Amino acid sequence: MATENEENGADMQSESEESAYCLARQKLESLLNKNMRIRMTDGRTLVGLFLCTDRDCNVILGSAQEFLKSTDSFSQGEPRVLGLAMIPGHHVVSIEVESESLVNSSQGM
Repeated sequence: MATENEENGADMQSESEESAYCLARQKLESLLNKNMRIRMTDGRTLVGLFLCTDRDCNVILGSAQEFLKSTDSFSQGEPRVLGLAMIPGHHVVSIEVESESLVNSSQGM
């Protein structure tokens, strides 16, 4: 009897893990081809299209531009065009999805 309950508990746990995985995957898929702003540990900010990620949380941006951390808060400076960029996951401090790309995608539906 106890083994049957343990198996059912394990089945229910794996089902909840699968549903959490599915929700996370859907969320990531909804962000594909959206403009993102990624802040890095060294103070740089990269802006570009979210193309993919992997298990190590590395992020690939297309049409990426790099903005250096400026000492003067009023001047952003000229962006450096990178094109395709890979950001290692351990260097990511924050990720923001630009609100314009979210509004445009919801209006397209």
